[in-house]
Amino acid sequence: MIQIRPRRLRTTPAMRRLVREVEPRASQLVLPVFVAEAPGAISSMPGVHRHDLEGLRRVAELAVSAGIGGIMLFGVPDDTDKDDTGSQGWAEDGILQRGLRAVRDAVGDDTVIMADTCLDEFTTHGHCGFLTPAGLVDNDGTLAAYSSMAIAQAEAGAHVVSPSGMMDGQVEAIRAALDGAGHTDAAILAYAAKYASSFYGPFREAVTSTLSGDRKSYQQDPANRREGLREAELDLAEGADMVMVKPAGYYLDVLADVASVSDVPVAAYQVSGEYAMIEAAAERGWIDRRSAVTESVTAIVRAGADIVLTYWALELAGWMK
Repeated sequence: MIQIRPRRLRTTPAMRRLVREVEPRASQLVLPVFVAEAPGAISSMPGVHRHDLEGLRRVAELAVSAGIGGIMLFGVPDDTDKDDTGSQGWAEDGILQRGLRAVRDAVGDDTVIMADTCLDEFTTHGHCGFLTPAGLVDNDGTLAAYSSMAIAQAEAGAHVVSPSGMMDGQVEAIRAALDGAGHTDAAILAYAAKYASSFYGPFREAVTSTLSGDRKSYQQDPANRREGLREAELDLAEGADMVMVKPAGYYLDVLADVASVSDVPVAAYQVSGEYAMIEAAAERGWIDRRSAVTESVTAIVRAGADIVLTYWALELAGWMK
């Protein structure tokens, strides 16, 4: 009787490399970056900072030299620049647009420049859309603001706009607005399946969020798997050039579902809480940091991600060389 011994393919490092099914590449990593008027550390995300425009240029240059796929910019306005509608989100002199211009001037087309297309960082109430007098998010009223943001971002130099507010119809509205303004080459990375997760806390510190309440009426219930696939299929039908699942590590089932049906690239965002947990455990000596970081990103790619947004993008790229 023939003995089946799968361990034969695990005998040496060389053998394991030979038969490895998935190996993340630097070119599929995207670095989320926070741009603000003044630089600053983020206490809940060791090693991650807010950058002023000069620091942002240096990060963009590092991204190019590291060979990663791109950077995703998030604007962090001063509190005095926030208002009920988030108007600095589409203002020509808003911090995000100035950041996009700085990056485009610094690196041109040498990396993919992405912009988060959402109002939450720019509103006094911290929600992702306009609010009605009753305090509810006005889905359809918000779409016009998203369209203005996307146009402003494309004009400032973004190759990719990334609607993340989970408003129904946002991709279709933005595509029509971009095309109408002549930005037919600007791509849309849709935050298609975005869950109302507990793992966004450090991000909210990073962007000095003023959120009151929660976002459960528009972000998805973490218990729902089919809903994630449905949301992705709707964004695909509306013309998304890429779709995203967020968070990544705790939603690998949703990611695999989306990847199995998508005919465009699929991204996954390894969010701030995922980053912070590994950093905290490693700092205490409970886990090996490099192995845990590598394994976490490998799992996301194994589940089907073509693109991974991760705060470790530069460091991972260095390890891959």
